[in-house]
Amino acid sequence: MADRTLGQSSTPRGRFEPELVLKSDTFSTIERGTYVGADGTRLPAVRRLFGEVAWWVKPIANHFAWREATALKAAKGLNAGPELIDSGDGFLVRSFIEGLPLHLARPTDPAWFRNAKRMLHALHRAGVVHNDLAKEQNWLVGPEGEAVLTDFQLAMVFPRRSKLFRVLAHEDLRHLLKHKRRYCPQALTASERRMLGRKSLPARLWLMTGKKVYNAITRGLLRYEDREGGGKRLANDGPLILAWLKRHPQVRDAFVAAYPFPRRGCGLYAFVEAPGLDAETIRGFIVQEMGCDQAPELLQVVERLPRHPDGSVHEEVLRLVALNQIDLVATLPETEEARAATRRIVAGRLNLADRT
Repeated sequence: MADRTLGQSSTPRGRFEPELVLKSDTFSTIERGTYVGADGTRLPAVRRLFGEVAWWVKPIANHFAWREATALKAAKGLNAGPELIDSGDGFLVRSFIEGLPLHLARPTDPAWFRNAKRMLHALHRAGVVHNDLAKEQNWLVGPEGEAVLTDFQLAMVFPRRSKLFRVLAHEDLRHLLKHKRRYCPQALTASERRMLGRKSLPARLWLMTGKKVYNAITRGLLRYEDREGGGKRLANDGPLILAWLKRHPQVRDAFVAAYPFPRRGCGLYAFVEAPGLDAETIRGFIVQEMGCDQAPELLQVVERLPRHPDGSVHEEVLRLVALNQIDLVATLPETEEARAATRRIVAGRLNLADRT
């Protein structure tokens, strides 16, 4: 899908002033900015643009946007996710939510999962099922440690507690418990363990048939990828860049992350552990092998990458630095050595754009 130029859009209720493209894929472009109300009130907001997608995916994009808007209206006041601010032909504006995705926050406090369960029950009482909670990036850990949901494109709203509603609500909860089993297994109750073992018939059928068809269409026919917002760029070029970097005799290790790139959707940020080398030398090595178009937009040479106690690279820290979410970084490294390496990387970071 072609890149879009940032531009204001307005309705009688207010206008959206875009600042940064967060993500661009087959179905929509997502921008962060400010919504200015008719009374002059300014709110941090996110806009989804879907009016200019390719004609063959437009019905799907419109349907996803309709489902998101309907679910956000039904969930209004529950503090379960963003608030719907405005919508119209080809766009939807929702409030911006501060938070860290589950796979980066990695919560181990049982209180967070209790909060998430209460929030999910409140959502279900309002007749809303999310339908996409297997994705860890759809769960956020808020600034006060609260649980928040995002991305309601697949959500459904039910006027009554039908059999289908109960099945889908069960799956919502089961996916939460799968995340709890991963990050806080000691807090699982006996009933929760039993629920984890009871996968519904629709879920089993989906895994055996529907999911394969879905993947074939989205990843094969539509060439759609979604890796932490990096899209096809991170999926296709990221592994190649990493492979070439590790072939350089003076490069000890490297990591490639995605970050929102103004007017282009997604850029790549390479962190390269190569003491004694400069960035231009390494960039020249990559360009010589891959060409300018595939080279990362940002390349930071570091003395040492932050690592977990087992020696593996602390990828969560590097992803946050790439996104310029530096206020969240200090809570992640487990050792003083990793914290020192993180401080040096943050001090020399190359992406100074507003946080996503």
